[in-house]
Amino acid sequence: MGRNKKLQEIDLSLNSLVVFRKLLTHEVILPLRALLDTESMDPMIQLRQYTEFISRLYARSTNLTEYIFRLICEDENFYVKAVARGEQVDEMLEACVQNELAILQRLARIRPHELQKEVSYYGVLPEWKTSDLDFGAEYHARLREIGKFGYGLFAPSPMFVIRDERIVPVLYPDPVQLSDLTGYAAERQAVTDNTLTLLRGKPAQNVLLYGDPGTGKSATVKAIVNSFFDQGLRLIQIRKEQFSMLPEIVEQIHGNPLKFILYIDDLNLAPGDADCSVLKAALDGSVSARPANAVIYAASNRRYLFRQDAEADAVLPDGTRTETDSLIGRFGLRVGFMQPGQQDYLEFTRCLADQMGLHIDAEVLAQKAEEFAARSGGRSPRAAKQLIEQLLAEAPPTD
Repeated sequence: MGRNKKLQEIDLSLNSLVVFRKLLTHEVILPLRALLDTESMDPMIQLRQYTEFISRLYARSTNLTEYIFRLICEDENFYVKAVARGEQVDEMLEACVQNELAILQRLARIRPHELQKEVSYYGVLPEWKTSDLDFGAEYHARLREIGKFGYGLFAPSPMFVIRDERIVPVLYPDPVQLSDLTGYAAERQAVTDNTLTLLRGKPAQNVLLYGDPGTGKSATVKAIVNSFFDQGLRLIQIRKEQFSMLPEIVEQIHGNPLKFILYIDDLNLAPGDADCSVLKAALDGSVSARPANAVIYAASNRRYLFRQDAEADAVLPDGTRTETDSLIGRFGLRVGFMQPGQQDYLEFTRCLADQMGLHIDAEVLAQKAEEFAARSGGRSPRAAKQLIEQLLAEAPPTD
């Protein structure tokens, strides 16, 4: 039996890819391409290639068309970079991209029975779905909104970390939303307004969120990222020992159409520390200009650093107050999250109980909240949440 002419043409045309050439080596595409030329295969190899392709596809999607289109949208190539920079693209390159999208669309619309006929196996084979997506129209629609969608590594995920000196997506990012958080409305609004300034493409401030532990500083930043992910906001978390990578990270995101928060959690401002010197340089822009699409947000539980009194000075090493102030001063916006008083703490607790569906007498809840705060080290939104979770866990099951 001769080769299927349609599959043969798709296989041949894939070799002509230039802009999207990296997709040919993707782990889902590789076994699919092998199946386009099954004539010379041993039947056992045919079957293995087919099931390997399905196994890899199913781990990501059951719709081949939608999955290949997602790969196209996330592909980081010279064409999408030029478009993101607002450069004029040559007509020849535009024509090349349009042709390649048509080729990939044909690949993505291959139906299960077309490949099954080429596999010498008469048992039941798993199948996949296809869609009638117009790759050319949909891809260029995304390009017109590239500041919201992005491309490459940063397109699909809201939050990233540094691992083995590489930026990698957080597999299970915290889904916290602003509506989940109680109290500190003015403080959160200040950080939100600054973030909106960044998203509008205007100069935004670096932000230092400081105060007592458990008051929601980190949760505020993550909730803001989740709220504005679909407007092109991303977060890259950087640990203190990774500060030396800041210049490299800045270079990597410079010119990217997305907007970035470079986030430092639990910042320990230690004057004289080489890592903090790198941070000061990054806050100032140093040799490389600070990118217009990024700001540094840091959270610190070192409340004493922000107090101008003898007690605070006694905690700091000799002669370091000026240097500490110098570092703090590089954050244009400083927002304090201080431990709440009794009434605010009880209000947090009542609001959380309502949100999380805990039905309990108000006086009983207040008593338990105070007892829990005494045991857990003080009043805070975190303590309130922990108490409600504990009470929910202890509550008898309802019918």
